[in-house]
Amino acid sequence: MSQIFHRSANTLSRATIFGAVFVLAALIWAGYAIQGSPYITYAGVRKPQPVPFSHQHHVAGLGIDCRYCHTSVENSSFAGIPPTRTCMNCHSQIWTDAEMLEPVRASYRSGQSLQWTRVNQLPDFVFFNHSIHVNKGVGCNTCHGPVDRMPLMYQQESLQMEWCIGCHRDPQNNLRPREQVFNMRYEPPTDTHPVVVDGQTFTEQADLGTYLVKKYEVRSVHDITSCSTCHR
Repeated sequence: MSQIFHRSANTLSRATIFGAVFVLAALIWAGYAIQGSPYITYAGVRKPQPVPFSHQHHVAGLGIDCRYCHTSVENSSFAGIPPTRTCMNCHSQIWTDAEMLEPVRASYRSGQSLQWTRVNQLPDFVFFNHSIHVNKGVGCNTCHGPVDRMPLMYQQESLQMEWCIGCHRDPQNNLRPREQVFNMRYEPPTDTHPVVVDGQTFTEQADLGTYLVKKYEVRSVHDITSCSTCHR
């Protein structure tokens, strides 16, 4: 029986198979890249707000503490969005005629809350508690980035599970003394910049973190990487 296909068909079939493998790998890589891109995560994206509130001006410029506006961050799962009257504590006396603050004044007059757009938004199937992280020594800018340098607020990190798990697997690298949690310019310990806690001097983050894990009774890595910790 004569040969049906030319010998070159073998080469063509091999090239097709290898090509399909490479195309599939490229598609998987592209999907992974898109999944972690700002298009999906909104990291770095400045969302529209009813008022162009500047954290840079209020935090760095005026020195207002995070807790003045986010009043429940130390004892609640939710950091809290400040009510209009918090804004008006100052703006009933300063910038009273500023056009861009008219939505704030209108909200105060009508009693209707401003409809702020959540910047750091987690899915409904994720449980996150601000107070736990604050009281375990996780600084605001660890998750939210340099808020005091943001004229318009944006999400600093991807907030995807791999980012959260990365911290939970090695929590001591992101812990600081509780009194430094709201310090946006906090610096980890070094030889030239030691950190003193309970009379002990630390020059390395690993040593400080290990001490704080015990001091603040941080649960084991096994516990905080368990699925049920965040998905309840």
